[in-house]
Amino acid sequence: MADLLSKAKQKITPSWRDILSPEFSKSYFTNLEKFLFEEYSSNKKIYPPPSNIFRSFSSPEFHEVKVIILGQDPYHSEKTANGLAFSVDEGKKIPPSLVNIFKELSNDLNTGLPESGCLELWAQQGVLLLNTVLTVQSGVPESHKGVGWEQFTLFVLKQISDNLMNCVFMFWGAKAQRYADLVDSTKHLILSAAHPSPLSAHKGFFGCRHFSRANRYLADMNRDTIKWDIICKDSRQYGMEFE
Repeated sequence: MADLLSKAKQKITPSWRDILSPEFSKSYFTNLEKFLFEEYSSNKKIYPPPSNIFRSFSSPEFHEVKVIILGQDPYHSEKTANGLAFSVDEGKKIPPSLVNIFKELSNDLNTGLPESGCLELWAQQGVLLLNTVLTVQSGVPESHKGVGWEQFTLFVLKQISDNLMNCVFMFWGAKAQRYADLVDSTKHLILSAAHPSPLSAHKGFFGCRHFSRANRYLADMNRDTIKWDIICKDSRQYGMEFE
């Protein structure tokens, strides 16, 4: 397991590695690694695979970050979580929360629906897809809450807020919104909405228009906008009714 975590850290981009390395040596993170060793070594199923734990930091580079989308913890169903918040690998069934994200995207930007749930192309454009907790036990949401990941996430968000300019922070749901106070609103745009889960999407996620609002802000700040619609197909092929 130690070797796998070491390999996972090697996938972190050079600029992120410079920022995160001191954090990895702190006592809370050492304790977190011990916990993860026990969890991945047990007969429990833990997601994502160890090699993808730090995938959020494999793209973009720190200085390339433009948008931060903060999730809760990884998908807890089998072979779904891939290390990027809300994302799944090519060919995997699109989870309900991501379906709702794509519905809002389609309505906001008047596009079709992406035919893949893999959000790697967003990451490559400067979207940091980060969960507040980076690991989870199969079938047990929030099972790795309170073991150190939240402190790590706080550090990451503070680094972005303090050292970058003109980023867009998207906080979806009450748990993510607890982190909003970390962000300097005089330097960045903060967007908050309900979580895209089917349980809450109707309470303010649908209609939030975060995708178009983010691009307007980036354009106003003379930053490249995000091509959100990745690979789309006619939404009618999904057989879905839109909100």
